[in-house]
Amino acid sequence: MVELQKKYQIGSRRFGIINWVGAYSLFKKEVLRFLIVSGQTLLGPILTSILFLTVISLAIGDQRSDVLGVSYIKFLASGLIMMQVIQQSFAHSSSSLMMGKMMGTITDVVHSPLSSSEVVFAITLASAARGVLIAIVSTLIFVIFIDLSVQNFLLWFVYLFLGGLFMGSLGLIVGLYADKFDQMSTVTNFIIVPLSFLSGTFYSIDRLPDFLRVLSNYNPFFHMIDGFRYSFIGQLDGSILFGITLLTFLSLLITYFAYFLVHKGYKIKS
Repeated sequence: MVELQKKYQIGSRRFGIINWVGAYSLFKKEVLRFLIVSGQTLLGPILTSILFLTVISLAIGDQRSDVLGVSYIKFLASGLIMMQVIQQSFAHSSSSLMMGKMMGTITDVVHSPLSSSEVVFAITLASAARGVLIAIVSTLIFVIFIDLSVQNFLLWFVYLFLGGLFMGSLGLIVGLYADKFDQMSTVTNFIIVPLSFLSGTFYSIDRLPDFLRVLSNYNPFFHMIDGFRYSFIGQLDGSILFGITLLTFLSLLITYFAYFLVHKGYKIKS
């Protein structure tokens, strides 16, 4: 038995420092999971943004004054794109873990030759990919129909990636914590959706009272939306440097906490 263990390296890691093949396989599986039902995972959020924009533009017409030097419709469109990225990146990772626990397939991931960091990396990156795809299609549609253009592609991608990473890791944590879909829906309906609505999507924070404006500067949802909007209109309520610094720090912190929970087997190992 000892000779067989030495010959076939039983129990030892034979993939080097990083199991690239395994991590890519899990990432591919997660991407295919949302592409197979793209009507629900991609088309649905895009149509929701278009519906929001259409209804509001019909309701207010030209009555609303410019915001941050641009028309309200352009101001709103860029915010709606990031709002969907926030919600859908969170939904992907949280539902992935939740479904895995409910169906018992999470054990396939736990007992696979993947480290905890590789599992977290693959799932959060797939969550970010879902958000990026939604943003790309939404941006193309809005560029055609409302003359919205990207002025800074680097910041456009940076805020998409940081937003997707942050929300993907947060969704992974919630997916681990929740024992049933009702608990996950509670977090979505009472925390994620309200924060995305109340973070400058539909208005400039200059309209808020002073104490709420100060609090908004420490709200990561606000900086995701504000920075992403800046890549379109070149104007923002906050600070690019502070926003990217805060999002980078929180993304790394939340990702590490997600890694810690997966490594400990929180609610996934008996």
